[in-house]
Amino acid sequence: MKLLLSNDDGVHAPGLAALAEALATIATLQVVAPDRDRSGASNSLTLDRPLETLRHANGFVGVNGTPTDAVHLGVSELFGERPEMVVAGINAGANLGDDVLYSGTVAAAMEGRYLERPALALSMAAGTPRHFATGAAIARHLVERISRVDLAPRTVLNVNIPDLPMEQIKGIRVTRLGHRDLAGQPVAATDPRGKTRYWIAAAGNAADDGPGTDFHAVAQGYVSITPLHADMSQYSGFDAVESWLEELE
Repeated sequence: MKLLLSNDDGVHAPGLAALAEALATIATLQVVAPDRDRSGASNSLTLDRPLETLRHANGFVGVNGTPTDAVHLGVSELFGERPEMVVAGINAGANLGDDVLYSGTVAAAMEGRYLERPALALSMAAGTPRHFATGAAIARHLVERISRVDLAPRTVLNVNIPDLPMEQIKGIRVTRLGHRDLAGQPVAATDPRGKTRYWIAAAGNAADDGPGTDFHAVAQGYVSITPLHADMSQYSGFDAVESWLEELE
């Protein structure tokens, strides 16, 4: 199997190195990632300048752009031979619930949705993970068996892993996305020239984290897997909008 690996924490991130080490014995790897931390970049593309790449001594390619830029170049241009699947991660920090809207890790996987197999986005549920080895073992376990799952084309599997030793992981659960409260108030600061700048606050606390959600599974010590897709159409709203438009005529 030919895999393209990427992330949003940057080409030098320990989670990417752990992922590559775990998968190198079962697949041919192509590794391309942003040249620095681009967490929160979501699905953005760089359109206002050309992109530069740098191949490092370990064979990983750094791109001075976003995670989506990196995967876009990796799939279409950099390696000559197109991969069969994209695996993104292993992210330092959870991507639960509404996080998937902002996550560069999920976006990197989403850019691989056109390929033969479902894309994987892998995240450790801790800001400073101690157990990337657990995430790497889970990644290998899933990739080795990915051909057995029958999913709709362009599916992304969003995987969140408790930051625990492997022997303490209770299992794997299929979950839906939970939801967070509104994020905290941005933090204003004045720069040396007197201009006000703003730091984006941390994500809001979980508001919908009951049984069946990704939040709940991870909190209970289970790996959470949530199937995602790029079709954001709200089909349940079609009738309401059609009725509303008829009233406007």
